[in-house]
Amino acid sequence: MATEIFADEVTKALADMQTAARRATPKTVLVDGQQRSVPYPFPSPGDWRNCWIYMLIIDRFDNPTAPPNSTRATPPIGWDQKYNYRQGGTFKGVQSRLGYLEALGVGAIWLSPVLKNARPDAWEYNYHGYGAQDFLNVDERFASDGTRATAERELTELVEEAHARGIYVIVDMVLNHAARVFDYLYQGQVVDKFADETVLDAPLGQEPPVQWLNGFGFPRQDWQDTLPPLPALSPDDAVWPADLQRKEFFRRRGMKLTDTPPPGGFVRGDFDAMRQLVVEYDAQPPGQEALRACYGKWPVLDILVRSYQYLIAKYDVDGFRIDTVKYLAPDAVEMFGNAIREFALSVGKQNFFTFGEIADRDEATVDHFVGRHSTQIDGFGIDAALDFPLFYAVPPVAKAHAAVALIPNVFVARKQAEQGQLSSHGEAGRYFVSFLDNHDQQERFHHPATPIEQVMLAGRTLQPPGHPLPVLWHRAGADQHKGHQREPSPRQPRVGQGGALGQGRTGFRPKPSALRGSPDAGSTTSRRAALELWSALLP
Repeated sequence: MATEIFADEVTKALADMQTAARRATPKTVLVDGQQRSVPYPFPSPGDWRNCWIYMLIIDRFDNPTAPPNSTRATPPIGWDQKYNYRQGGTFKGVQSRLGYLEALGVGAIWLSPVLKNARPDAWEYNYHGYGAQDFLNVDERFASDGTRATAERELTELVEEAHARGIYVIVDMVLNHAARVFDYLYQGQVVDKFADETVLDAPLGQEPPVQWLNGFGFPRQDWQDTLPPLPALSPDDAVWPADLQRKEFFRRRGMKLTDTPPPGGFVRGDFDAMRQLVVEYDAQPPGQEALRACYGKWPVLDILVRSYQYLIAKYDVDGFRIDTVKYLAPDAVEMFGNAIREFALSVGKQNFFTFGEIADRDEATVDHFVGRHSTQIDGFGIDAALDFPLFYAVPPVAKAHAAVALIPNVFVARKQAEQGQLSSHGEAGRYFVSFLDNHDQQERFHHPATPIEQVMLAGRTLQPPGHPLPVLWHRAGADQHKGHQREPSPRQPRVGQGGALGQGRTGFRPKPSALRGSPDAGSTTSRRAALELWSALLP
C-alpha cells in the first residue's frame, strides 16, 4: 500500500508504464472463454467524439453475489426506497456486465470515483465516491472480498476486459475536496460543518482550529491541528497520502456560501462536510523553501497530479472526468490538465481525455475553466466540459415549457463566448460532452409520465452536426418519480434487480449498430446512430 507520493511503489508504477509504452508488448485477456490480444498501454481513440459514454455509480450498479444492502436491513428497505448508505456494488459487478455494454455499443464507460472514501459506513451519502480519504489507493469496499489487494486486482481485470472489448475507461475524480477528514472547533464547539461569512473572508492565519478524525469518524482532541508521526496512524485515519497531512493544505473556512464564481475567480469553502483543498497553494513566499524543494511551487496541486498519474499508470485508464471544477482556481485546472496530458503522452496515450463538471448556464463561465480559450491550439488545460448550458435548455423545450428558440440561442451564445476560437457551431463539439440527466438530478428525464416524443426530441437535440459525444446514465428500475421517500431515481441501485439489465421494461434493447464509432464526427451515419440510440432507450 502506497502512503506517500514519492514511495518506491508509486515511482516504479510510473516508470514501468513508460517502459511498457516503449516496448509495446500486448496483453492477452480472456473474454467469453477466448483469448484476445490487447495493446498495452491501451492507446487513445483518434477522436473521442466517436465514443458514446455510459456513466455509472459503482456502488449502485451491480453485485453478482449479493442483493442490495437495503433489502437486507432491519427492517428491509425496498431497492427503490430512500437509502442513503452503501448498497454494495463492486468492480466485479461492472465487469460482469461488460458483455451487455459491448452489445449495446458503448464506446466508453465513465466510472464513479474509485479511490478510497472515508471508512464510516454509518455516514449518510458515503457511497458515491466523491469524498476521497486516500488519493493513492482504491476503495477496498469495491472488492468481491472487501480487501485492498483484491480491489486492485479486480479493477485491473475490469479495465483489461473493457479494453479487450473495445471499450475505453474514464474514471471520475476530484481535485476540489477530500472527505470529512477533520472537524472544526467553532465558537467553543466541535462541529462537522458551519457557514460563516466572517470566517470565510477572514485574513490568512485566522482559520479556526481543526481536529483530525480517526478511522471511526470521531475527532481526536489530541490531534488538533497536527497529526502524530506515520506509524501512529492507521490507513483509515485522517487523510492520505501522508503528503496531504498538513492543515495548511485545506481551506478550513467552513462551508461555501455560493455556487457562483466571482469574476475571474472561483468558489471558496467546503462542499457541505467535504473539506476543500487549497489546490492553488503557493509555496513561493519566503519561509517555505523546504516545502518548495520537496513539491515545487504548487505543493497541493503537485501532490494531486502525481496521485492521479499513479492511477493512470497502475490501472491503464483512458480519461478523467473532473468533479466540481468551478470551485477551483482556473490556473490550477489548466496546470492539472497539462501535467496529466504530458504524462499520458509519455505512456502512449496520445489523446487522454479530460473533461470537467462546470455546472453553470453561462458560456463565459464554462469557457473560463476550459483550456480552449488559450491561443495555443493543442495541449492546453483540460479538453472539454459537460454541456450544462445545453442541458439546462433541452428539457424545458422538449417538454414545451420553453420556446424552441432557446436551443439555437445556446449555440449563438457559445459562438459569441468563443469569439476568435470557433469558426462554426460544429467546432464546439470538440469542447462539450452532452447529457440529458445524471446522478445529480432528482428524477430521470424519462420517467413513466414522459411522452415518448419528448425523449426522441431531446435525443435529436443532443446530436447537432459535429457534436456527437453524449453520455448515457444507467437507468434504474422503472424510472420512479421522486418524492414519497423514494431514492432519487438516478441513484437507485441496479444491484440484485431481477432482469435489471435484461431486454424488457427496465433495461435497454441493445442495438450495436447504433453506437459503434461512425466514420467521422457529425456525419449522417453518426446522426442516424443517435436516432437509433434513443429509440433503443424506450420501452
